[in-house]
Amino acid sequence: MYGDSYFYRMKPFLLILVLLVFGCKEKTEAPVLETSEPKDVQSVEDTLAVYDFAGIEKYLHQSDGKTYVVNFWATWCVPCVKELPYFEALNQAYKEKGVEVLLVSLDFPKDYETRLRPFLKKHQLESKVLVLNDPDMNTWIPKVDENWSGAIPATLIYNATQRRFFEQPFTYIQLENEVQPFLN
Repeated sequence: MYGDSYFYRMKPFLLILVLLVFGCKEKTEAPVLETSEPKDVQSVEDTLAVYDFAGIEKYLHQSDGKTYVVNFWATWCVPCVKELPYFEALNQAYKEKGVEVLLVSLDFPKDYETRLRPFLKKHQLESKVLVLNDPDMNTWIPKVDENWSGAIPATLIYNATQRRFFEQPFTYIQLENEVQPFLN
């Protein structure tokens, strides 16, 4: 009756519902929520620093001469995991050109120790990883971009003069093509 288009229209709403249901459970093993300077998470010995949106928001509005590529992702999101190597490659290739990649994990608190930390250790990500745990998505999602449905992967590319938001997965070539105009 509704066909595939109905599912695709409802997909963002279903994602938000899933995040709300699982994101609001009691956090017995989750690290303490912080809003101070995040730590890079690159080995299992490091502490996962988890932030509410207030702690992440400053990373979405910096104007220090760099171009920022902020990717919202999770380990349970297949397209997100597939595109992570492209963000890592971009980080390496454009670091000297003033580009900084920030990876904002939206993994569920119950998965920090069992899924996120092992994933970070295995893949040895060199980009800065920030962990966002703020169940009030209706408040913070429009602060990232007013048109964002909440679906991931999602990417914000910005500098002091330009800002673009993408609710889609990327290939490396697509990502590089979107970053180029920010460097001119």
